[in-house]
Amino acid sequence: MSRRGNGEGSIYPVPGGYRAFVWVTTPEGVRKRKYVKRKTYDETQQAWKELKAKVEKGPVAVNAPTLAAFLLYWVREVVEPELAPLTASTYETMVRLYITPYLGTKRLDKIQVRDVRLWLNKLRRTCQCCAQGKDARRKVPRCCAAGRCCDQIASERTIKDARGVLRSALNTAISEEIIAKSPVTGVRLSAKRKRKIKPWSVEEARAFLESARRYGDALYAAYVLILVLGLRKGELLGLTWDRVNLDGAELDVSRQLQRVKRQLHHRETKTEASDAVLPLPDVCVAALRLRHKSQEEARQRAGETWIESGFVFTTEHGTPFEPRNFNRRFDTRCRHAGVRKITIHDTRHTCASLLAALDVHPRVAMQILRHSDIKVTMEVYTHIPSEETRKALKRLGDSLGQ
Repeated sequence: MSRRGNGEGSIYPVPGGYRAFVWVTTPEGVRKRKYVKRKTYDETQQAWKELKAKVEKGPVAVNAPTLAAFLLYWVREVVEPELAPLTASTYETMVRLYITPYLGTKRLDKIQVRDVRLWLNKLRRTCQCCAQGKDARRKVPRCCAAGRCCDQIASERTIKDARGVLRSALNTAISEEIIAKSPVTGVRLSAKRKRKIKPWSVEEARAFLESARRYGDALYAAYVLILVLGLRKGELLGLTWDRVNLDGAELDVSRQLQRVKRQLHHRETKTEASDAVLPLPDVCVAALRLRHKSQEEARQRAGETWIESGFVFTTEHGTPFEPRNFNRRFDTRCRHAGVRKITIHDTRHTCASLLAALDVHPRVAMQILRHSDIKVTMEVYTHIPSEETRKALKRLGDSLGQ
């Protein structure tokens, strides 16, 4: 053994190898010993030197918590107070289902790049129905619990989101000086091709609206707003009458309705860029007047059981319309109209084409679409709907006006 350097007398043999310590200053400002242990003297010496280098850079935590304990603290003290309820709920779900069961027992300062890579690969192979006991919770098992694994592995989008949540949590651990660097940054995910959106054509949107109008669908005005104005589901269901100016043909979009952990939240939109006062094309004004009339009739039918909520779109008793129920009603209307089933969010991509078909001035369309440059709007307006479609949409608006 070569001559020991200054301070290396703190390296000494113990059962199973060698142990060493360095005096550190913890993030709380307390002086304590921090120990490292390895099988050989050389390995212990290298770990001791690395620890000394960390001490020279700043405070070092002596007893790092397990990842599970830190994530519990992170969700409760960082995520929930600072992020929107739905985002916080999504983070908590990722932690509970996809991170803690696989990495939770590891000490925060012991997680390596290899651990992260093995975790991500395991997610790609693990049936989540088995891991989460989904089938086992059913009264009558039909797949995994019955011995027929359904191989419900996590999607690449879920894996990417789980990695993002872990990275965010470890960045907090770095800022709180619990660890020096994040092992997540050493693992890259291959870029996946984005799903190509196939929105409705103007003709399909027209058939959908005509079907809703013909059958007297109580949500007809809602369908008009998501197609013509491109409103998101939360913005639509969070719309209140005090933010609708029918005489001035304007709509104030600044609130949204979300269901989070069995509670409805009526709150501000996700970002300031989402807030806008939108001009209302004639077909939207006519549809909202019809909606106001039908809501008044529902109020009279309900009598004393009516609950005044102020929302534009409500149940027959005045209560807010559930987001999931709106999804079901939209899917049912797609089936009755005989059009392709798409997501509610995908209807936003039909909005620009409908505005062109309704002869909405490009400057007005630019404001509705929230484009910063008129050139972007004019590119959308190069799609010219058929004259038959234009006339049909005009008749639809005219019939409402009457």
